[in-house]
Amino acid sequence: MQKEVYLDNSATTRICEEALNKYIEVSRECYGNPSSLHTLGFKAEKLLDAARTEVALSLNTNGATVIFTSSGSEANNLAIFGRAFAKERFRRGAKIITTEGEHASVSEPLARLAELGYEIVKIPTKNGEVDLDVLRKEMTKSVVLVTMMMVNNETGAIYDTAAVGKIMRASSPDALLHVDATQSYLKFPFTLASAGADMMTVSSHKIEGPKGVGALVLMPQLVKAKAITPLTLGGGQESGYRSGTENVPAIAAFSEAVRLGRVALRERYAYLSELNSYLLERLAKDCPEVSVTLPKRKVPHIVNITLPNIKSETMLHHLSSFGVYVSSGSACSSNTGHVSSALVAFGRTTAEADSSLRISLSHVNTREDIDALIDALAAGITKLARKK
Repeated sequence: MQKEVYLDNSATTRICEEALNKYIEVSRECYGNPSSLHTLGFKAEKLLDAARTEVALSLNTNGATVIFTSSGSEANNLAIFGRAFAKERFRRGAKIITTEGEHASVSEPLARLAELGYEIVKIPTKNGEVDLDVLRKEMTKSVVLVTMMMVNNETGAIYDTAAVGKIMRASSPDALLHVDATQSYLKFPFTLASAGADMMTVSSHKIEGPKGVGALVLMPQLVKAKAITPLTLGGGQESGYRSGTENVPAIAAFSEAVRLGRVALRERYAYLSELNSYLLERLAKDCPEVSVTLPKRKVPHIVNITLPNIKSETMLHHLSSFGVYVSSGSACSSNTGHVSSALVAFGRTTAEADSSLRISLSHVNTREDIDALIDALAAGITKLARKK
């Protein structure tokens, strides 16, 4: 039987046994509604409180408000629309700043706000770096929100959100910094404060938790100031920010994945760094025709490569026939046929972007997985490369 080699961990991860067991346990034994005033309700509420504490602890913040959502995408939407609609005066000439090549769950809400009259400014990210000079010029008093990712989900570039926050606070008194940490959370060490963030999005299924749960983490002062407004109204769950009965089993399982990831963070990061080095060595040795996208500051778990005259989709099918699974970019947009905006923003041509693959690693991957990828990739290059 052909071995499965899964190297698409930035799209999603396989749920770990501990989180899966927690999901099953809570589903069977703690099925009460956390808003109910009886013993089962209190037990469910206690699990939610413990999960909020675990997420806050993982970001080293006391008193933060953790709003559980159905996904990282929903958390991004809540941060963006929630801030844009928080004050009536924001609807008259407010400016929102973002970066080029953001995930669709950020860029699409901003496109909708542009239709409503908000001024949306995109800062260049050539070579994987936020252009801070352009940012300084755009940081006026009309800015109410800066929303950006910490790690680019396609190139692996680490953006200096702390520097962005420092510039923002010096120039724009009404502005808040929302950081989408979906691809960075529990991948390398940082805190809410070190990231310079007022709000942060995290996601469960990127860290071996279940799908269907994420969170928006708010600095303590934002709640008192009513800095964002709720989008989903009803029973007032999640501190009034996100009504609807909470998915307690998934949230408890998410919390278990957070706990495991927090404890093993540095060990996993060191291992992924070693695995990354081995992957780059094998690429250089056995696939010299491949060009590797190398940001100045990058995470070890994401490697983007450009193929020699081979379309991404063609190589994906070839690799899949060998049981090797990677992606052609963000899983949320790779099936749309659009060229990656993240790679174009980085500096790749549209032709190069159309011939690029994202390899994303997990601590459960091995050197043998890398060997299987390289062998299949080398065979594919020999078989598929188009002559100019």
